[in-house]
Amino acid sequence: MNEPHAVVVGADGQVVLPAEVLARAGIAEGARLMLLESDGGLILLTREQLLDRVRDDLAGLDLVGELLAERRRDALIEDIG
Repeated sequence: MNEPHAVVVGADGQVVLPAEVLARAGIAEGARLMLLESDGGLILLTREQLLDRVRDDLAGLDLVGELLAERRRDALIEDIG
């Protein structure tokens, strides 16, 4: 499953992925995939995989609380200065 697969980039930039890899991933013809560039290389994900990754990255964060605290701080600075 984690073995490398050689793929070729065509003249128009298209990459053909091995059928067995697509079958294992449950990816059908015409599926839209998300391509991420990272320091370690390229990452190809389904939309669902990307959403799961974003949710994991945001888990435990209190973004609303942080935004409210920032707004309160800005309002206090504006009132003082």
